[in-house]
Amino acid sequence: MAEKVKPYKDSELGKKEQVKQMFDAISEDYDGLNRVISFGLDLIWRKRVVRAVLNKRATKVLDIATGTGDLAIQMAGKGIPQVTGLDISPGMLEVGREKIHRKGLDHKVEMIVGDSENLPFEDEVFDAVTVAFGVRNFEHLEKGLSEIYRILKKEGVLVVLETSVPTKFPFKQGYKVYTKYILPLIGKLFSKDKSAYAYLSESAAAFPYGEEFNNILGKIGFIAMENRPQTFGVATIYTAIK
Repeated sequence: MAEKVKPYKDSELGKKEQVKQMFDAISEDYDGLNRVISFGLDLIWRKRVVRAVLNKRATKVLDIATGTGDLAIQMAGKGIPQVTGLDISPGMLEVGREKIHRKGLDHKVEMIVGDSENLPFEDEVFDAVTVAFGVRNFEHLEKGLSEIYRILKKEGVLVVLETSVPTKFPFKQGYKVYTKYILPLIGKLFSKDKSAYAYLSESAAAFPYGEEFNNILGKIGFIAMENRPQTFGVATIYTAIK
């Protein structure tokens, strides 16, 4: 399971504390490196997540593991009136608040520090919850998903964008080479934290993607689960209804 993979193998801290430490360390580099390592495709994938939320006519949305707020900003920019971005890393949120202020979206987007496994909200308050490249960082996956289920309104939608592993030749082989050798090298060259991008590729490989993730969502209580592979299967968009 993904929760066994941690950023710092020689650290005695739990996964949650290590993830916070890691993202604080790479917060200044994160946006630029994301564009490089995904060849800009993450922007296209996020647009599809926004479209899925807009299709449900959601007006109050929680973006978990919001990071520097890319997805929250896109949703607010497309007319969603109330977006809350939540992340465990104060460093990432600080970068995000600066971006939100520059775009004049302070009145639409609120950024708060929070734990995905202990969300600071009442039951059934959000029309939609989004998580982009964050569920694999949950220390206890089912606990985090149960919290999402709790704070969603009935018939509310969960939209998850997460890395996955291609299954067809030659994309499967190419993906393995890229994530094992090239991605960690990029991280070492351009990031202050040399362990971070090795962890990101390892955690992606360990994550239960596709039907396996759908089955976990069903176990939590979600219905109408769908998974749509993106770009030969290097990422997947999941949707599920409460």
